[in-house]
Amino acid sequence: MTPKQLKNNFLRGILAGIVAVILFTQGCKKSERPSTPAPVVKAVVTATGKQPEKPVQKQVSSSLKLKAAPVNQFDFSNKVDPFKPYAVIMKSPVRAHVRSKNIDSFSLPIHSFDVSQFKLIGIIAGGKENRAMVTDPNRKGYVIKVGMTIGKNEGRIVSITSGGVDVLEQFTDDNGKTRKEHIRINLPRKQ
Repeated sequence: MTPKQLKNNFLRGILAGIVAVILFTQGCKKSERPSTPAPVVKAVVTATGKQPEKPVQKQVSSSLKLKAAPVNQFDFSNKVDPFKPYAVIMKSPVRAHVRSKNIDSFSLPIHSFDVSQFKLIGIIAGGKENRAMVTDPNRKGYVIKVGMTIGKNEGRIVSITSGGVDVLEQFTDDNGKTRKEHIRINLPRKQ
């Protein structure tokens, strides 16, 4: 096909589309009257000289009459909540100051070793607060800061200095007394 034929075919297609749109929009409208002519009614005069009354016709409506919607059509009280978990885990109430030592499933790996088993690798000084890096016996490293807990007895880190880390452990002895023990993890000297 030549460019001229392509152009002519394109123009014919556009013209055909315009004609189709015009024909579809020219359909019957509600304001127009039907094309069938109305029947002609001749006046009939009765013996009394009066014209008979025209019969009354009912008005026909094209819209359907629907029932009114129920008052609360959005009642989901008998439906299952899709966001509710299948199994509910009940947590036993544990007081903040008394922790159970038997709960190992919720403890972190840093709480599974004794404080004396950790090795101090380095200290980061500066910024807002000092931080230190320690490794456990499995050679896994942890970055710690003041206020965190470490070890089986959940010793609280009291201070981090250039020489080492000070840990305060509180535990209950056999007599029921609360004891405090200060443990220091020293930075190894360079060889």
